[in-house]
Amino acid sequence: MEIIGYTHSFETCGTVDGPGIRFVVFMQGCHLRCQYCHNPDTWKLKTGNKVTPEQVMKEILKYRSYMNFSGGGVTISGGEPLLQPEFLTELFVKCRENNIHTTIDTAGYHEITPQIEKLISLTDLFLLDIKSIVPEKFEEITGGKLETVLNFAKYLSNLSIPVWVRHVIVPGLTDSDREIRMLARHLTTLTNVEKVELIPFHKMGEYKWEQMKYKYLLQDTPSADPLTVEKAKAVFVSMGFNV
Repeated sequence: MEIIGYTHSFETCGTVDGPGIRFVVFMQGCHLRCQYCHNPDTWKLKTGNKVTPEQVMKEILKYRSYMNFSGGGVTISGGEPLLQPEFLTELFVKCRENNIHTTIDTAGYHEITPQIEKLISLTDLFLLDIKSIVPEKFEEITGGKLETVLNFAKYLSNLSIPVWVRHVIVPGLTDSDREIRMLARHLTTLTNVEKVELIPFHKMGEYKWEQMKYKYLLQDTPSADPLTVEKAKAVFVSMGFNV
């Protein structure tokens, strides 16, 4: 039976989602409802574009020279890529056949099933977005349970699969000194964190919430203050992380 995936869009020369120049595939579908999501139009799975792994690979190969020259590859983002593991497994098998570096940008909100294990084995790098290290705050922000994410992170650590941890600094929500230190201390228990990326909260996706008639709870929240971001960076650097 033909494997079908649902995509939102492609970015052909991405430079912020992994090493080098990357072909970025934004997948459709997400089971979290993050308050600061800038792509709420990716939430519903089957409103995306129906594609096969072969069709996506054909597009990827058009940019192979750029990826090879820069040490780049393919990054799968979203939405939440882990919602479509069979499709991505087939795509990543084709990437391996063509010696193309593979990355998944994920919230890590998925149980470790046999299909997920297979996909992980084909992934060279994970960009793991940890929304909050405080269980109640995580649930407030996303509607999900933090334990699932921490289990996923521990599984990757046990396999020594490289991870870049991402954390969005949202004023009044995820920027407290206590929470930043808690996150940094937790990351020291993992053995595979190559980099920490601190992302200042912005409101560039607010218009999408309005278009889709979703209630945007952060309407009155300002963009992240550069000084606050620098203070957070200093905490992670003090604990030995590349930030």
